[in-house]
Amino acid sequence: MPDPYRVLVTGSRDWPTPSTVWAALNNTREEALLAGQHLAVVHGACPTGADAHAAHWAETARQFATGVTEERHPADWTRHGKSAGFRRNAEMVNLGADICLAFIKDGSRGASHTARLAEQAGIPIRRFTA
Repeated sequence: MPDPYRVLVTGSRDWPTPSTVWAALNNTREEALLAGQHLAVVHGACPTGADAHAAHWAETARQFATGVTEERHPADWTRHGKSAGFRRNAEMVNLGADICLAFIKDGSRGASHTARLAEQAGIPIRRFTA
């Protein structure tokens, strides 16, 4: 089986519209299927916002279809304090992705940071704003 099509999801903790995240992931899954790859959803495991919407999408997709995996990368706030989110974001980007879906509300520093890092790494970005 070929390597998975890795989609890095980053977004605001208070991203308001799950339907936007779901639609973007549905479209990305279609692209992966057309390329003959399964989809790996990579996110920061925040219990709210865009990460939570992506996790829920991945859980639901796995119930109805094969070919979807999920990688959770929670920030280690105890070990790294206030820099934990930025460190985690850099680690996710360094693992590589085929595309980054960035859901940025009110200029979210964390999601904007991840999108910039992904762009610098040559990962195509699709930005959604609220």
